[in-house]
Amino acid sequence: MSADGEPSLTASVVGGSGFTGGELLRLLSGHPEFEVVQATSRSYTNKTVGHQHPNLRGMDLRFSDPEDLESVDVLFAATPHGVSMERIDRFREAAGTVVDLSADFRLDTEGQYDEWYDGHDRPELLDKAEYALPELNRDNLEGAEIVASGGCNATATILGLLPLFEADILGGDAEQSSAGDQNSSSSGNDEQVVVDVKVGSSEGGAGGGEASSHPERSGVVRPYAPTGHRHEAEIEQFLGIDVSFTVHAVDMIRGASATCHVFPDGPVSKGDLWGAYRGQYEDEPFVDLVAGGGGVYRYPEPKAVAGTNKAEVGFELDPGNKRLVVFSAIDNMMKGSAGQAVHAANVALGLEETAGLEFAGLHPVGAP
Repeated sequence: MSADGEPSLTASVVGGSGFTGGELLRLLSGHPEFEVVQATSRSYTNKTVGHQHPNLRGMDLRFSDPEDLESVDVLFAATPHGVSMERIDRFREAAGTVVDLSADFRLDTEGQYDEWYDGHDRPELLDKAEYALPELNRDNLEGAEIVASGGCNATATILGLLPLFEADILGGDAEQSSAGDQNSSSSGNDEQVVVDVKVGSSEGGAGGGEASSHPERSGVVRPYAPTGHRHEAEIEQFLGIDVSFTVHAVDMIRGASATCHVFPDGPVSKGDLWGAYRGQYEDEPFVDLVAGGGGVYRYPEPKAVAGTNKAEVGFELDPGNKRLVVFSAIDNMMKGSAGQAVHAANVALGLEETAGLEFAGLHPVGAP
């Protein structure tokens, strides 16, 4: 913040009319260091931000055409996959820091994009991008010019499993990227990890289609990605393992809940688990341990973190089956997208990490 108490940095949101764009605008409008000077939308050009986001009716800003970008300190791109890689030069001309919320710069290599997506138009820039999850990549984010926000399902899974690797309870290599070897993620690791994720309808975005409409979504627990979900690539890249990964669509709007079934090679005690998770997260401002305490909310629950940048992480030991059950819960549009992006931008620009992200959530709330 400047000496006169005004925000010191300018920001724009490209793709500001979608669900994630709205969350970015909500966070940035209350951020002490950012002044939002532009929000773009092809469909709603010249309409007020409040026209599309009723919670932001008090924001004095109209959507502009995305071809007419203003020069800003930070540009947040909340666009569909493929847009940022196509327009990255224009984005970088407009801003010193570009934070991309699509999948366009999350992975390390062109080969990964050939395998998991539809290729990549600008592979020479992949090594210039930094993964946005500060709990995993904080040191590399400082000063980053291209920041790639992680996928919500991958974020929930990585946060749940990361302490097990850092404490050597599981194999794999949490420091190792798969950039050099597409088979490196599974080498030397025979332990089985099965991940089941439940996600809310907002993951499909504002144009999610028939499967995300309320009549079709209401009351369901529908497996929509039994195998081969694209977010597996991020998990393999940053944890150095293969996972058996399934995603279900469920009857909630906000939230992603990952349940990870882990079968380690050797014995693990409850004390080992507490040591691993406390050691990893005790100093993290946006991760809370919730592991079988008292009350109704004994394990991580998306409803408890709705609207916040918090992640809840917990675990339970199943010694009879030599199994660990790890739980993690986030708001997919916050910790899994817009909140993570703002957190990463704070780190990249040397700001207070928690700036603009202090909202603690509500209780009770309706279905998130």
